[in-house]
Amino acid sequence: MEAAWRQGGRGRGRARPGDGLAARAGVAARPPAPRARGGACVAAAGTSGEGASGECRVLPPPRSGPGLRELSSQKKFDEIKKANQAAAKKLVEEQFSSSSEDDDADAEVKQGKILAKTFTVYTSQTDGDASELERTRQYMNEAFQSGAMTCLICIASVKRNQAVWSCCGCFCIFHLVCIQKWAKDSLFLVSSPLTDDDFGKKDYPWPCPKCRFEYKRSETPSRYYCYCGKVENPTLDPWLVPHSCGQICEREFKPSCGHKCLLLCHPGPCPPCPKMVTTTCHCKKAKPVPRRCSAKEWSCRLPCGRTLLCGQHTCENSCHAGDCQPCPRVSKQRCICGRQTAERLCASPQWQCDQVCGKPLPCGNHTCEQVCHAGPCGDCPRSGKRSCPCEKSKFTLPCTEDVPTCGDSCDKVLECGIHRCSQRCHRGPCEICRQEVEKQCRCGKHTKRMPCHKPYLCETKCTKIRDCQKHQCRRKCCSGNCPPCDQVCGRTLGCRNHKCPSGCHRGSCNPCPETVDVKCNCGKTVIKVPCGRERTIKPPKCKQLCSRPPTCHHSTQEKHYCHFGRCPPCRQSCQKTLTCGHLCPVPCHDEALVKQIGLHQSAGPWEQPSEPAFIQTALPCPPCEVPIPVECLGQHEVSPLPCHSANPYSCKRFCGRLLDCQNHTCMKECHHVTKLNSSADGKKAGPECSQCEEECTKSRLPGCPHRCVLPCHPGDCPSCLQMLKIKCHCKLSILYIECLKLTCADLKEKELLISCKNQCPKELPCGHRCKEICHSGSCPLNCSQKVKLRCLCKRLKKEIQCSKIQEGQVSLECDALCKEMKRKASEIKEAEAKAAIEEEKRRQQAELEAFENRLKGRRKNKRRKDEVEVEQSSWQKYKNLIMLPVFGVAVVMV
Repeated sequence: MEAAWRQGGRGRGRARPGDGLAARAGVAARPPAPRARGGACVAAAGTSGEGASGECRVLPPPRSGPGLRELSSQKKFDEIKKANQAAAKKLVEEQFSSSSEDDDADAEVKQGKILAKTFTVYTSQTDGDASELERTRQYMNEAFQSGAMTCLICIASVKRNQAVWSCCGCFCIFHLVCIQKWAKDSLFLVSSPLTDDDFGKKDYPWPCPKCRFEYKRSETPSRYYCYCGKVENPTLDPWLVPHSCGQICEREFKPSCGHKCLLLCHPGPCPPCPKMVTTTCHCKKAKPVPRRCSAKEWSCRLPCGRTLLCGQHTCENSCHAGDCQPCPRVSKQRCICGRQTAERLCASPQWQCDQVCGKPLPCGNHTCEQVCHAGPCGDCPRSGKRSCPCEKSKFTLPCTEDVPTCGDSCDKVLECGIHRCSQRCHRGPCEICRQEVEKQCRCGKHTKRMPCHKPYLCETKCTKIRDCQKHQCRRKCCSGNCPPCDQVCGRTLGCRNHKCPSGCHRGSCNPCPETVDVKCNCGKTVIKVPCGRERTIKPPKCKQLCSRPPTCHHSTQEKHYCHFGRCPPCRQSCQKTLTCGHLCPVPCHDEALVKQIGLHQSAGPWEQPSEPAFIQTALPCPPCEVPIPVECLGQHEVSPLPCHSANPYSCKRFCGRLLDCQNHTCMKECHHVTKLNSSADGKKAGPECSQCEEECTKSRLPGCPHRCVLPCHPGDCPSCLQMLKIKCHCKLSILYIECLKLTCADLKEKELLISCKNQCPKELPCGHRCKEICHSGSCPLNCSQKVKLRCLCKRLKKEIQCSKIQEGQVSLECDALCKEMKRKASEIKEAEAKAAIEEEKRRQQAELEAFENRLKGRRKNKRRKDEVEVEQSSWQKYKNLIMLPVFGVAVVMV
């Protein structure tokens, strides 16, 4: 358990400074880098050991500089402390969240923002608010929430990818398959009692399961459309309202005003028309003002002023719609007959008193018996021809005499509707029919002789099944037209909570009309859902803070929303006082879940291993991780260490103290050094440091290749007495020289020591050997060798120094004799050239003549014998020989 608290702690060896605090803060520890050299931080991510947790390992510097210890350790400690505190604060802020319910609440807020933006476009085009869009907003909110829409037929959630149908009366959404089955069953139940002759003659409607709005048989849905009805089988788009096509609704408003809905295809009713129109008030007195079309009727609040029905007063109410109310004033008004006067409402000027008219009729014998009336009383009702009671005879008598009976039989149809009255003409109603007849009961199974006026009902009970197709009629003497079943259905509805309260019926019961309140844990947030959905729907997200008392040692718990089940673990800082005096900074651990292992031992290999048990217990506070500045053993650095392990430590660097040889430093890992003298230098090695066992590595004089034969020692090395084997300048001889002489000599002395004293064997550019003694560098160019110089015709010659010829200072010119000899030689050459040309011409002439002779020999046989040969001229003979060379020369020249 302790190892769990130290997951960012020690690693291998001793803990690195700041590892524990950085592990809890969720960031990699960064130890200070006080060295300018060798202080690189190497992170071995993905490896085991120290590098596996992203720990930085400081590479040891090759050697310590004299000014590095002068850096301020306190400044570095303060910087690291601030960085760790900032990282811990950031971690606490990121982890401060109540539970996953907060994410759901944020999701609801985002959905609300999306809906608000949706209605913003709707209202911004009309310059109004969205106060009248609540009903549409509610439908759209349910469409966004997963599982919020419920099909009342199958009591199941309506999913995004399911085909649906929406009622145009209540806008309730059902599965397309469910509403098709509902319509089919409803039509079957209505048309089943009909005979074959009546079936199909009348188009019986089917009702909506919720609002009972009736649809025709032809309006039974067969295809899946979006809400506005434009697109069939709308595609599922996560960026649109489910079952919406994403186009503008454009449905006519109800009541119709000539405008169309501006929202995108949406569930529920269209909101009131938001268009702006110019209209006047009800009384037409005010000037027309722009108003929203859905609220275009308005009142100017001025007195109406229209004349009331009484014709005397005007309406004093403020501007209103419709007819004016009756006049509320009271005035004295006479009745219709004019005998009485009373105070009555001005709105009802005509009224009748209770007195009989009493005016004498025109007969002079009787008075008017009508109650208060207007106009003349009319003639006497007893004047003119009058009939006897049986209406068979008529008499003309004075109004003072009654009409006598005629003495004939009455013959009026009695109440039975079959027989007539057998009495003589009489006044008053006829008696009941007393004739005995053979009567058949109502069900037609029995007959009996009895008085005609008495009904006959047998005791036989009807055995027919009523229209519910479940119960018998059981009515005595039923005529066959059995009444509807009067029993209650009583079947359990789809909600599984209530029974059907309707009369006994066939087919499926109507959906449960009840709604159930689903509450949060505290009961302050309530949503209404259809009965039966309370078992599958999630409780509402309550915005109230949880009011449960804290279960840990803190006085108050973290703020989080109302929820079911246990409260989330406390994330507040423990803040208990540790033994060192610091406060515990880790999250509260009073209710930590600890896994129990080894409590249950299996009986054998056949027994399945049980899941590990977790118990809730309070864990002790972890070791204090407050950084304390501690200096390493070798006094190289001051690093912050956790409080519980704030002891001198090794920084894993080389000791770096100067050994007695004054040339090397201690290569041991950082260790404790005992000071023999309090005034001794802090950089000097102590008895715990290592002893130098290396050879002397001091540099010799330039040119000396030998090492010091002594072990590593302070001070200068002794002089080198060894002999050097070296070649001379010309590389032909090998010389043996003392190393000390050669390294201590200057340039001239070195030149003499390395020279073999022989002539230089190198060859000069002119081809002669160098005359100098063995030397370094390039040979001199002033060659003193004597060479012969000739003129251009090679007749004259002279001996001159080689260096002067190379420099071009001396030249030998031809004399007059040389020029004469040149001229004669050129003439001889020209004569030889001409002779050669002439010889070439003769050779060509000979070849031409030979060729012509061959041609003449071939033509002799063809010539006529009488032909006389014509002698050719010299030009004709030699023109070819002359022209061919000329043409050849011309061609060559061209």
